[in-house]
Parts: sequence; structure tokens; C-alpha cells
Amino acid sequence: MKKRNIKKVAVLGSGVMGSRIACHLANIGVEVLLLDILPSELNETEKAKGLTLEHPLVRNRIVNDSLAAAVKSSPSPVFHSKVTDLIQTGNFQDDMKKIAECDWVLEAVVERLDIKRQVFEQVEKYRKKGTLVTSNTSGIPMALMCQGRSQDFQEHFCGTHFFNPPRYLPLLEIIPGPNTKPEVIEFLMHYGSLFLGKETVLCKDTPAFIANRIGVYSMMSAMHKLDSFDLTVDEIDALTGTVIGRAKSATFRTSDIVGLDTTVNVANNLYAALTHDESREVFRLPRIIEELYARKWLGDKTGQGFFKKVKDAEGKTQILTLNLKTFEYQPQTKPQLPSLEAVKDVEDLRQRIPKLVNASDKAGEFYRAMFYDLFRYCSYRIPEIADELYRIDQAVKAGFAWELGPFETWDLLGVRQTVAKMEVAGEKPAAWVYEMLSSGNESFYKLEKGKRYYYDIPTKSYKAIPGSEGFIILEHLRPTNKVWGNSGATLFDIGDGILCLEFHTKMNSIGPEVIEAINTAITKAEENFRGLVIGNDGPNFSAGANLATLFMAASNGDFDEINFSVVAFQNTMMRARYSSIPVVTAPSGLALGGGCELQLHADHIQAHAETYMGLVEVGVGLIPAGGGTKEMTMRVSDSFVKGDVELNRLQEVFMNIATAKVSTSAHEARQLGYLRPSDGITMHRRRVIADAKKAAIELAEAGYTKPVPRKDIKVLGKTALALFEVGITSMIYGNYISEHDAKIARKIAYVMSGGDLSYPQLVSEQYLLDLEREAFLSLCGEPKTLERIHSLLFKGKTIRN
Repeated sequence: MKKRNIKKVAVLGSGVMGSRIACHLANIGVEVLLLDILPSELNETEKAKGLTLEHPLVRNRIVNDSLAAAVKSSPSPVFHSKVTDLIQTGNFQDDMKKIAECDWVLEAVVERLDIKRQVFEQVEKYRKKGTLVTSNTSGIPMALMCQGRSQDFQEHFCGTHFFNPPRYLPLLEIIPGPNTKPEVIEFLMHYGSLFLGKETVLCKDTPAFIANRIGVYSMMSAMHKLDSFDLTVDEIDALTGTVIGRAKSATFRTSDIVGLDTTVNVANNLYAALTHDESREVFRLPRIIEELYARKWLGDKTGQGFFKKVKDAEGKTQILTLNLKTFEYQPQTKPQLPSLEAVKDVEDLRQRIPKLVNASDKAGEFYRAMFYDLFRYCSYRIPEIADELYRIDQAVKAGFAWELGPFETWDLLGVRQTVAKMEVAGEKPAAWVYEMLSSGNESFYKLEKGKRYYYDIPTKSYKAIPGSEGFIILEHLRPTNKVWGNSGATLFDIGDGILCLEFHTKMNSIGPEVIEAINTAITKAEENFRGLVIGNDGPNFSAGANLATLFMAASNGDFDEINFSVVAFQNTMMRARYSSIPVVTAPSGLALGGGCELQLHADHIQAHAETYMGLVEVGVGLIPAGGGTKEMTMRVSDSFVKGDVELNRLQEVFMNIATAKVSTSAHEARQLGYLRPSDGITMHRRRVIADAKKAAIELAEAGYTKPVPRKDIKVLGKTALALFEVGITSMIYGNYISEHDAKIARKIAYVMSGGDLSYPQLVSEQYLLDLEREAFLSLCGEPKTLERIHSLLFKGKTIRN
């Protein structure tokens, strides 16, 4: 098979999806040609400037405005501000010929078959032979779209269905056309995973493919159950959100965000298309939906839907919930359901779901009805929408942010026991489930030697899930590869002489048990292994050091205890830097405060692209004292050249710390100096630990030598202090910061300047660590600092530094 490289992609259509897909392709460094239609008339601004429809600015107005709106949107579709430099804009009439320069043409125009066909007719004229052509359609059949096109076009054509927002939702459904070459599908499955960081799922060309077919069914099923279970909007959303490992927006909030008109259109289209679906009636609009649609209460886009935002008498925003019996809005209430109360302290989802499903209250009845219905429906979708059951789980997890897929949840509840209960409830599953059980197979998945296998229906045997060869999943290694552990962390042998340390405290916060674990992991690695990776499979690396203990010690005036804890933290960070084996961190999600400081002391960082890193201690009235201020000062020192550049760069880093600047991506973390040029970035979340392991092996095989502590850090003393003071005073006078904020800023400035030295000097790391610790201790006794920590603690928020 000829090697295929993607250097430039044409995205046709710059709407919500097209513009954001273009941004994500540019995120990975690919050149993008983004095209859209010509405007049919001038807007008022153009008329005022005397422009005509032939002016280049007018001709590209639609595409340029769409891209600008996308970049300004929240959450941002770009990793950093320079990404858009890779996107060239144009229009279909003037610039379609430029697709001849592209390796992939991705269509994302309006969801109408006639318009897509018109676009593909133009694509056919200009594309090079062998160029990939794909559609971002959410449901139009492939055969209809490529009808009448050339053989080469059809052989290189398929569906590539991204989910919105493309940067953040990992699902990419790949849908072959009737004549698509297998190697084209193979390439896109691999490229989507490795380069775009997507969970690529091979789908059949059926209505709504996989994720929307199952996800929309689940949502419609929940809506239909409102009347029979006498549940409110607030209760349904409480039951179908994070408590069962699904998106926080749950059912009705999701509908308001997406727009009820979208829900109605999708449901109506599915009802019309699924004439042979045994559960077709579920896609028929419930009475409540029809009523809201008739009233044009479509959600956020019309200002009201299932929820409505209003201002109270004091001008504060209040959220009202729709009473589905009276169709009047009333104050939002927290559901009082015994089953939810019973699991509020159960953090493990795999323990929580069985408790909820087996509960005796109306919530338990709802869960049984909901899950049994979902299990039955999914069992009948094989082989209609997918030949393998794992593809259904992959699709709904990646597309709808479910932590567990339907078959994984069924396994959790026990397949055989659940089938018996489903029969009683009138939700008998498909015949293949009974065949699986009768052949002695009791689960849809199983683990063997750290690998996950799925039940293959045709062969009635278990097969390894393809595409997972490049992954290291710690959860799969837990039964067999544990080397050591305590209440806060587990150490795994991940093969080839490399250990991996996983934190599992709440939000992976760093407390005494984690400090012990880091030191133990380094010791064991130095004794019998050749490298250490620190990372996990969860959503966050670490939200920082847990400050609850600090608050208690500071409140009691026990500053000796605080000093001991800070010294232990600093020593642990320095041990990570100066061990005899390479230490590689593998962050994803939040890496804040102490979690960021650990990154800064690693020999190499292999970060997931969606890593949000920063030194945020000022938020609780403190400064980074685990070596973070020291490390950033040292990095600035290493970048110094003669002249004012020294002060300018120092000022930038100072402001990042003083304003608790957090990167919005790993790429921005590199711009902020938290990642070095030599550190790596991985696009796919489940590849991060494997890539970190590879980096540790490379360092070890390159002859890793224990570094020597630094004594050559240039600090500028009073020269830098004077500069910092001018900035701090200006911010006070401008009412940008409080006097207490200024006090914290001066402490940071003092450390970064190396104290009030009379002239620039070279100092050691330990010198700066001592300054850090002294500043930290002085702030611990400040009433304002204690107030900030106290207010966070007693508002029920997570306390981290």
C-alpha cells in the first residue's frame, strides 16, 4: 500500500462544524484551506465603505466571519493563538481549484443531499486522483452522496463524522461508502487516532450511525418515562448526569444547550428512517416535547426551554425549572431521593451504579427501566449498526461523554442476573445474548494478562480489541502488575524495566501518602528498574496539594509542622529531579499547583494535548513553595541574554505566577515555559502513558546520568525588585489588586529576585528553595490567607494549591 501523508486539507463549509474542524486540523500543524459560499448581498458596513460584491473582502466575508467567530468562541477550538496562521480562507467560486494542492477534501456544508452533491461535482473537477474525499454528514447515506461520481472518487470517499466541539469530544465515526477501498478506511482509522487524538469508530452506513442512534434513543427513552414515573425535570437530570458517569448536562439541560429544534429534527428523521426498528415508537415525540416545540421554547437559543434564567429582586441570576404539569417555571430544587442520598459518598462509579439500580425507591425503579430498555435496544442493534459490541460502547462513551458504555454497564450488573430481571420487566434481549450465556461465557468483556478482550458473536469466542496495541491502561494492569501501594497511590510494573506511579486521592491531590509514594517509587526504580513514569488514566493529573491539613496547622499556629511539610515536599520534588533513573511525567487535564511543580522537576514531560497547567497558589493567598518559583526563576536565568530582555522575560514569568495563569492546552503550557522544547505532546489520551514509557526507555538507553544540583542560577537582586515594585504599585493604584494580593506578589518578587541583593549574582537551587519556604510560611499566618482557604473549605469546594 502506498504511503499516504496529510500535509494540507481542504475543509468545504465554514459553519459551526467546518470552522472548528479546520481549527483542530491546524492544531496538529496541518495546513488548511477553508472555503465557503459567496454572500448574496452587502451588509451595512460594506455599503458604508462603498464596497461591491466583487471586492475580495466581501467575497470571503462569510468564511472569514465564521472563522473569527469560532476562534472567539468558548471553549476555544485552538490550542494557542498562532494556530490560525495555518488556515487559508477562500470561497467556492474563486478558490475551489486550490483543492488540487490538498491531500484530503473534507465536506462540512449544510445537511442537504442536493447541496452536498453540487459540492462534490465541483470537487470532482479539481481534486487530484487518489485524494481523500470525506463528508462530515451526521446521517445522509454514503451511497446517495457519491452517486454519479467517478470510480476513483468513490474508492476514496467515506464519512468522517466529528462530534461538536471537535477539539474536545474525542469521537470520530468512520463510515465506508459502498465502494470505499479498505486501505482508505484503515488509513483514516489510524490517522484519526494517532494524529487527531480521536476515538475512531468504524460504523455501518445506517441512520445516525452508532453514537447518535444510541445516545438519542437513550435521551428520548428518558423523556418518555417522565409520566410513568412521575419525575420532575430536576429529578431526571439528577438521575441521568454525573451520578451514573454521564455528562453533567444530563438529559434536559443537554436538550436546552443543543436546542430542542435539533432534538426534534433528529428524532423525526430517525422515526421516518427506522421503519424496521422494533423500538421505533421511542423516537416519536413525547407530548411534552411537542408542546414546548409549539411554544418555541427551544432552550438557550430562545431564552427558555426546560430551564429559564431570570434575575431576582437583587439582580442575581436565578435558574427556574419548567413544571411539566402546569408548564409554568418555578425555582430549581435539589431532588430529595433516598437512593441518591445513599450513594453521595460513593466515589467509585462501578460501586455506585449497582447500588442505584438495585435501590427500592422510585429512582431505582427508573434506573431499572432505563438500563434494561437500553441493554435490550443495544443487543438488537448488532449486527445492524455494528458487528462488534465494543464499537457501540466506544462510540457512546466518546461521543456523549459516558464513562461506561451499555455493555460495560451490563457487565457491571452481571449479565446473567440482569437478563433474568429484564425478562420479568418485558425487556428480553436479542438471541445472541442467550447463546453467549449458554456457551458458558458470562461477560461481554474480560481481562487476561493486562489485555482486554470482547465477546465476538460470530465465533462465540473472545478477541482482543483492535487498535489498542499502542495503549497502556493501568486499570487493566491492576489485577496482575501491582508492585506497591498505599491509600493514595499504586505503583505498577508496565514492562521493559519501567514503573508507573498512579495517584488515586480525590482529584489526585498531593498529601503525605502521595509524597511517600513518590519517594518509594523512585527508590524501587533505582534498585531494580531503569525508569519511572508518573501518570494515570483519570481526567486529571493532579489539582495540587491538599490544603485542608495546612489550614488546620495554620489555624493552630503549628508552623513547625508546616515547615516540616514544605521541606518534605521540596525534597521530594528535588529527588524527582536528581534521582539516578529518568523520571517522566504524563499529565492530562489539570496539573495545578503542586501537580505543576512535579512536572517542572521531571526529566521529561509527555503531556496530553488537553493539559491545563499552572502555578495557582496565589488563589489561596500563598506562593508556589514546592520548587515552582525556584524552577521558573532558574528557567528564566537559563534564557537570559544581555540587556533589558532579562527584565522583560522575568516580568512575564512573574505575572504568570502572580495571576495564577493556567494554560488552556499543552501547547500553551510550552509557550508559558512550563513545558520545555524537548518535552512531548500526545494527542490521544489513552496513548499518553505508553508514550511516556517510550520516553523513559529512550532516556535510559541514551545513558541517563544523575544530574548535579544547580549553583549557577542568575538572579538580579534589587534591580528586579525595583521593576516588580513599580508594576505592583501601579496595579494597586488601578484597583486591580488588593493590598493582600500585593503582599503575595511582593513575596513572589522577592524570591524571583533572589532577595534584596545589591547586584546580580549566581545562587543555588537550595538558596531559592529556602526563600520560597520562608515566604510561604510568612503567608500561612496571614488572616486573609486563612479566610480564603476557610471560605473554599466551607463552601464545599475542593481545596487545592
